[in-house]
Amino acid sequence: MVSCLKCLELNSSSSMADQQRIHPVPDIESPPQTSPTAPLVPLGSTKSDLVNPVEQHQPIYSHVAPPMKRRRRSCCCCRCLCWTLSILLILIVIIGIIVGILFLVFRPKLPDYSIDGLEVTQLSLSSDSSLSASFHVNFTARNPNRRIGIYYEGGSHITVWYTGTQLCRGSIPKFYQGHRNTTVLVLPMSEQIQNGAGLLTALQQQQQQTGNIPLLLRARQPVRIKLGSLKLPEMKFSVRCWLVVDALSPNSSIRISSSNCSFRFRV
Repeated sequence: MVSCLKCLELNSSSSMADQQRIHPVPDIESPPQTSPTAPLVPLGSTKSDLVNPVEQHQPIYSHVAPPMKRRRRSCCCCRCLCWTLSILLILIVIIGIIVGILFLVFRPKLPDYSIDGLEVTQLSLSSDSSLSASFHVNFTARNPNRRIGIYYEGGSHITVWYTGTQLCRGSIPKFYQGHRNTTVLVLPMSEQIQNGAGLLTALQQQQQQTGNIPLLLRARQPVRIKLGSLKLPEMKFSVRCWLVVDALSPNSSIRISSSNCSFRFRV
């Protein structure tokens, strides 16, 4: 009897639970769900096309040297530069020491030059109005050095000018000038000046008005210096002499009222 009552209670409780359960009601207005028919990947594309563009265009820095290698390169460049500068500095110091020793041993002095005489052998007009000029110039060279000799090489060029016009030209012969030597050279010079009538008239007027004529002598001479038994390579020097004479009359004594010469080496 008791068991029958329990069965009746269980049946009644299960029927009440079925009535309280909520069942979903389909929505009539919403469209029915269908399975997707289109492919997830578009046609004509691959998986690589779907890669994130940020990741796809990410720059590659594999060719850039690491910071440690760049530091090593900069250190090598600095070392090479320091070594080069050090070698140059050492060479400059060595050359300076050698030059200083040579200067103390030989005590070099510049040579001295002067114009001591001038003779006009010809200064006349030709039938074609050209001016023929011939001079003899007494050129004195002095070497004041005790241990240095001078070789005067060929290829010299010497000229005489009047107010920018060349009157005559010549050359210095080859010779060797020893220690503490004075050499006097008589240099023949000549020139043929076209249309020289105006120049001759200007010279005569200059002499009549002022009583003197200014002249300029220029000389360019290649030489070799001898230090003891050592011959240095060939170099060039130039001499300029400003002189004033009282006249330029042919076959007459000409007095030089002033003469001043300068000397310098040329590259």
